[in-house]
Amino acid sequence: MKALVWHGTADIRCDTVPDPGIEHPRDAIVKVTSCAICGSDLHLYDHFMPGMEKGDIMGHEFMGEVVEVGAEAKGALKVGERVVVPFTIWCGECDQCRRGNYSVCERSNRNKAAADKLFGHATAGLFGYTHLTGGYAGGQAEYVRVPFADKTHVKIPEGLSDEQVLFLGDIFPTGWQAAAQCDIEPTDTVAIWGCGPVGQMTIRSAILLGARQVIAIDQVPERLAMARAGGAVTIDFANESVVERLNELTGGKGPEKCIDAVGMEAHATATLDSIMDRAKQALMLESDRAHVLREMMYVCRPAGTLSIPGVYGGLIDKVPFGMAMNKGLTWRMGQTHVNRWTDDLLERIQEGQIDPSFVITHTVKLEDGPGMYKTFRDKQDGCIKVVLKP
Repeated sequence: MKALVWHGTADIRCDTVPDPGIEHPRDAIVKVTSCAICGSDLHLYDHFMPGMEKGDIMGHEFMGEVVEVGAEAKGALKVGERVVVPFTIWCGECDQCRRGNYSVCERSNRNKAAADKLFGHATAGLFGYTHLTGGYAGGQAEYVRVPFADKTHVKIPEGLSDEQVLFLGDIFPTGWQAAAQCDIEPTDTVAIWGCGPVGQMTIRSAILLGARQVIAIDQVPERLAMARAGGAVTIDFANESVVERLNELTGGKGPEKCIDAVGMEAHATATLDSIMDRAKQALMLESDRAHVLREMMYVCRPAGTLSIPGVYGGLIDKVPFGMAMNKGLTWRMGQTHVNRWTDDLLERIQEGQIDPSFVITHTVKLEDGPGMYKTFRDKQDGCIKVVLKP
């Protein structure tokens, strides 16, 4: 089969690789009909995340048709069913899964020992996302083996296109969780850093959850325009002071809820902290650029909440933790517990409350994927979200 394969920094190739097969009775094989390039994939493309190996198949946002089912998964799945596959692999039986904390499943990370050493305790297995999360082959391919397939799936009813439901596997529930864990009140202003795909879903989630005002911060014109179309007030940080504008928009009090939809590769104008971050990152003295986190801690209203769906990989520096402690800020963060949210979100799609396909700007063949990685990373051609068709 064809798949997008990691060969090193900024080196993704469309290779011919062996077809996957059933390895465990709870497995299923899915023929991929649509997949996407996620912002988190760019952390692997640029090799900011540890644990990648040459030959790894990329991708964790995909869907398709079930073509083979293991003996122990046949009660939950049938050949021919359409499914979205969440990026988080979960067993449904461990203590964390029973609590709904699917992204920290205790059984699905088959490289648990290595992850324990790095994180203290391993998190769940993830598709196409380094050997620290299990080293599972990803979904930017013609076929995918899905472990724990009796749990790790979302069935798709008739009448919905791939484009409407594909993002149930990652960015839609990620944006929703980012907003939901803020416990938004009707009087709240929610500020969101980053208007990429997750940021766009977060904007619309915050509005659906009843925020009084949503403010979106970015510098890319196409992303800012899409944010405004979704109901947000926008701040272009390349041409405006984020701190001054947020104070203007909140009567000097700051937003109650702040969401980091950027993560470890934060961009900023030539501020001292961002210059230091880039220098330390280049010298391998720091893994992540934390400008957005620092700015959120500074502008957030005392007793407010910081929500962090943006991915971080390791070490950050010069974080004013005393500021956060003295202001009484609550931190909520983590990989998405996808299936905690998907029943509700699928119903919202069916009812017409939201059509997540609005974020798609480019649809190409799988073999065109390597070039689209660069286009997406460099924000060329108005690119916000790429869908690949195997």
